[in-house]
Amino acid sequence: MPGPILEVSDDLVLRTVERDDAAFLQRLFTDPYARLGLHAGGHKSEAQVEEFVEEEVEDESNAAYLACVDEDDAPYDHPDDEETTPVAFVFASHVDRDRPGLVLWVPEEHRGEGHGAAAVDLALKGLFRTYDAHTVGAEVLDGDDYTRAAFETVGFTDEGRGREVWFAEGEYQDAVEYGLLREEWEGR
Repeated sequence: MPGPILEVSDDLVLRTVERDDAAFLQRLFTDPYARLGLHAGGHKSEAQVEEFVEEEVEDESNAAYLACVDEDDAPYDHPDDEETTPVAFVFASHVDRDRPGLVLWVPEEHRGEGHGAAAVDLALKGLFRTYDAHTVGAEVLDGDDYTRAAFETVGFTDEGRGREVWFAEGEYQDAVEYGLLREEWEGR
């Protein structure tokens, strides 16, 4: 169950990731495209995902968010499962550096609802408000059109390509490097 609200938009709220969210996040590690940004080569058990939450999500050099659709009466702090629905996960690594890296994962059943770009936009709002990041990067595998479109929608620019650098779906695939400067995001 997600934690307190960090950021709010018209349709989504960003909430903290809690250890209880490991079962939801376990699905991320079954998605070969989403695993790229986390440098995870394969799936993980729920216990391994709990360890990921403890070691990576709770590490102060990273920031993680669950984008949720809340019911009207959902509380600010810890809602029950029937009061909020997680629709996306955004992970920012190395927020203590000049260029954090973003990972976006939207479960298949919530794709096409506009949550990906909205979640990235809210995460950027929080990152740029909280951390002294000059630019933010993201890496997306060829073939992951949904994630590519989400990053491009909020203003990320294609900055280059690593050829056949990640093995997914039975073959080596290219990874496209994206970047967004703080001033570009603020000037939209």
